[in-house]
Amino acid sequence: MPVDPQIQALLDKGTGVPATHTLPVPVARAQYEARIALMAPPAKIAAVREQTIVGPDGPGRPLRIRIYTPLGTGPFPLLVFCHGSGFVLCSLDTHDGMCRNLCAGAGCVVASVDYRLAPEHKFPAGPDDCLHATRWAAAHAAELGADLARIAIAGDSAGATMAAVTALRLRDEGGPVLCGQLLLYPVTDYYTPGTPSYRENAEGYGLTRETMKWFWDHYLTDPSEGRHPHAAPLRAPVLSDLPPALVITAEYDPLRDEGELFAEKLRDAGVPAALSRYDGVNHGFMFWVGVVDKAGKAMNESCDWLRDAFEQPHGVAPE
Repeated sequence: MPVDPQIQALLDKGTGVPATHTLPVPVARAQYEARIALMAPPAKIAAVREQTIVGPDGPGRPLRIRIYTPLGTGPFPLLVFCHGSGFVLCSLDTHDGMCRNLCAGAGCVVASVDYRLAPEHKFPAGPDDCLHATRWAAAHAAELGADLARIAIAGDSAGATMAAVTALRLRDEGGPVLCGQLLLYPVTDYYTPGTPSYRENAEGYGLTRETMKWFWDHYLTDPSEGRHPHAAPLRAPVLSDLPPALVITAEYDPLRDEGELFAEKLRDAGVPAALSRYDGVNHGFMFWVGVVDKAGKAMNESCDWLRDAFEQPHGVAPE
């Protein structure tokens, strides 16, 4: 279908802005942080606080976590959230509104992870941080006002990669058990050879193929790492016994096909995996809740799915 008029208006505002892959990393980061001012006010919640924990490499590398608490009386379910973008950009602040909306909509504590970014910290630093933070959140669920028996993980874009990889590693490396994984337009594979959507949506819709190559080149020390399932979860040899998933994709996104292939592979492996493609929108559209109508619909779908997932016995699909 044609590009949604509300998305097109945002694309038009970006006309003349230099493409991400043409910029030095600090400038690209500043450009993404500037988008915060354009976002709509998020949902109201009870409280937000930050905590610094010892990172996976010991006291010399602390890890920051921002904790969001919903209105109401706990203990609440717990959602560990990993932000995008591209393993290189964004922060707790760029995804603050998204976390608040998930917290309020799903009625859960959200622990947002300030994992290490490339190129300063190459693969696997980010996935290591997200695994470590998830285990920390589970171990400290009671003090977070959360319920250890109801933990899910989520992320958008490269953050969805972190979420999917964390689910894989928890399965393989001793838990804890998750009740769901929410993957918003995930990066699931390396850019070579690429999928049809990489070609169809290579440019003109915000995220470009060249920018994805720029991200991957910053993230990996060597292209051979792109075959590792902790970098590209689509390449995991076994996807069975993972938590139920909701995968959301966007029509005008280079990553559309790899996200949908991942949902298909999960289903083939016996994992309950719901897939929702939003037509007319582009990668990152869920930043624009309150600005783009379909972003609000996708957020509502995500929160409804999480609420159901939190109420299911581990390993059972929400309807």
